[in-house]
Amino acid sequence: MAGNDTTREERDTDGFRPHSSHWGVFSARMVDGRLEVKPHPDDPDPNQIIDNFPAALRHRARITHPMVRKGWLENGPGPDQMRGRDEFVSVSWETALDLLAAELRRVRDVAGPGGIFGGSYGWASAGRFHHAQSQIHRFLTIACGGYVGSVTSYSSGASQVLIPHIMGDYEGLTKRNVTWEQVAEHTDIVLAFGGMALKNAMVAGGGVSRHVERGAMQQAADRGCEFVLASPLRADLPDEVGATWLPCVPGSDTALMMALVHTLVVEERHDRAFLDRYTTGWPIFERYLLGETDGLPKDAEWAAPITGIAAADIVSLARRLAGKRSLMVVAHALQRAEHGEQPVWMGMVLSAALGQIGLPGGGYAYALGAIAYYGRRTNDVPIPTFPQCRNPIRDYIPVARIADMLLHPGETYRFNGETRTYPTIKLVYWAGGNPFHHHQDLNRLRQALAKLDTMVVHESAWTATARHADIVLPATMTLERQDIGASSNDPLLIPMHAVANPHGQARDDYAIFADLSERLGAGQAFTEGRTVREWLVHLYEPTRQALAENGLPAPNFDAFFESEGLVLPQKPDDGGYLRAFREAPDTHPLTTPSGRLEIYSQTIASFGEADCPGHPTWLGQPYVPSAETPYVLISNQPRTRLHSQLDFGDHSAAAKHHGREVLTMNPQDAAKDGISEGDILKLSNARGACLATVRLSEGIRGGVVQLPTGAWYDPEDPREEKPLCVHGNPNVLTRDIGTSALAQGCTGQLTTVRIERFNNPLPKLRAFEPPEEFLTPSER
Repeated sequence: MAGNDTTREERDTDGFRPHSSHWGVFSARMVDGRLEVKPHPDDPDPNQIIDNFPAALRHRARITHPMVRKGWLENGPGPDQMRGRDEFVSVSWETALDLLAAELRRVRDVAGPGGIFGGSYGWASAGRFHHAQSQIHRFLTIACGGYVGSVTSYSSGASQVLIPHIMGDYEGLTKRNVTWEQVAEHTDIVLAFGGMALKNAMVAGGGVSRHVERGAMQQAADRGCEFVLASPLRADLPDEVGATWLPCVPGSDTALMMALVHTLVVEERHDRAFLDRYTTGWPIFERYLLGETDGLPKDAEWAAPITGIAAADIVSLARRLAGKRSLMVVAHALQRAEHGEQPVWMGMVLSAALGQIGLPGGGYAYALGAIAYYGRRTNDVPIPTFPQCRNPIRDYIPVARIADMLLHPGETYRFNGETRTYPTIKLVYWAGGNPFHHHQDLNRLRQALAKLDTMVVHESAWTATARHADIVLPATMTLERQDIGASSNDPLLIPMHAVANPHGQARDDYAIFADLSERLGAGQAFTEGRTVREWLVHLYEPTRQALAENGLPAPNFDAFFESEGLVLPQKPDDGGYLRAFREAPDTHPLTTPSGRLEIYSQTIASFGEADCPGHPTWLGQPYVPSAETPYVLISNQPRTRLHSQLDFGDHSAAAKHHGREVLTMNPQDAAKDGISEGDILKLSNARGACLATVRLSEGIRGGVVQLPTGAWYDPEDPREEKPLCVHGNPNVLTRDIGTSALAQGCTGQLTTVRIERFNNPLPKLRAFEPPEEFLTPSER
């Protein structure tokens, strides 16, 4: 068995030890059995999400020992509607691992590795070794011969497919382009479609040592930079910047952008020279824009009723943009909706028409502010990375199409110009994620999971995903293990110390996979004979060598791990490939088919997808309120937790009311419907229903309500087909459809709902309680 290299739990000591999380670098200690945390001293704007750790570490929601679903244990693997409705039986680690190894062997030998889906989509740990996705994919590749995986992400599925066709390298556009330093120094006007909410920029994969976004925007505003926010939510830019708020209709951003470009063109304020030199397809799009191809000019008068923004305001904004160092930002949120490719594409066209792309602090900073490693410099040495190994199974799905895959095996679908076939999956193995947070139409997801033979979950707490599994293996939390925290866009390499012993019988993912690999005859291949500590030394070495080769301090691992962290060198703030392209387009072409910015894409046009033509197109308003569902619901990211992580922590719990998630609503809408501050509301549509507490605010457009994602799914009666979620998970309401046949991205940002006061007795909350069947008599 591979052991956990953890320290002895600290008691009665004042020694804080460094650690890291996706929401910030911090330090922690145990005092009298209670965890204490404090942010990194150099962080100018620490993230309070670290305050979720103390209550979460030993919470009742933690899973203490291996569990097997009763029906699976008694009847064996197979499709079963009882998933999520059944009791669990406590078993020993030896029994659980023996059962799981036998099932993996059966599926591997009968269905082949292509019958296993390796589902690890989540943000389990900022550590580079205990990175759940790397761990599970390495295990499935080595011990099971491979797996069916996924591509793209729920956050940016549409843009990840689109950007390579029209601009080139997606990672370069988001991670090495316009920096916050440039915004603070150079930008004259920022037009943020969907905003740059600080709650989103507070997190980054691998951790963040300094939250600089608020300060950079404040510096820019103090210098005279104008901020304009196009969003139904005023909080999508911080108050400090004094932004002009354009409370546009949800889903109308593409129309607003087109009207801005139309004004620039008819008033001859666009940069014709830039368009001629750096783009391809402008004449085709211009004819569409002016209405020459469809008889409908996309002018401000056309856009006003669509967007809810007065035509005069649109024209005025276009005039203010022209001739200035302007920066266009399009939030991830806009492409998490039907036709989500269009605002991303149109944002590039608007930037190109202004001729600003590639200039310091100007052009197109797609998703700036969406996450903390955007807008920062890139490290100039490699960071530790646990090797996953090459998966021999080349089949995959777009990540947001998991329910389609399970419900429609063998059926075809379109993706990025290809006709693909959904594989037949018998076993889903999940570690480090919670699909009952990030997936849409959760009742449909429940139906899909019922089709499986077996579902396996590594989890630290009783999420809805764990409750729908057949085999549940308790995993450690980050504070219960050693690791190295690192991000490619943050200069601080962090030694992550274990400050607490594993809870109950919890084990590291690595220890679990090592034992399973041994049972499947691949123990040595998986572990390479290394303990956790030996792996950390091994993974640190390439970073140390690179530092030494550059003549920089390069301490050995022991010295590094006893330090407060190691500062890594970073690349210059040179604007990345877009700056190089602007300065020398012939010698530094883009990686698009034409080598230029593609306003019209012949490649995309050749795919023949009606829902994603060859240039940005207004495809209509997909989220139109009706008498049955009169409100547009925005389900965006929460501010008190990362996605659904540690929802039971104190910081997250303090933001709830009556234990429910809080819905934001305009006071005029509330008065019309007889709703008062603090009322419990029922949100519903054809897909499902949930409860939430209402908060009234003038900072939201009328006819729109907002309910953040991440409240743990809590069905009142899980035996029902469409049970009421009593906690406030908006994904019981969202639609499980792709953005288009091009990208098949997630569309969870918007939907339409009915809202009414809930006057019945409040149902009991059970999301954070272990299922009653698990408790010993003394615990009941």
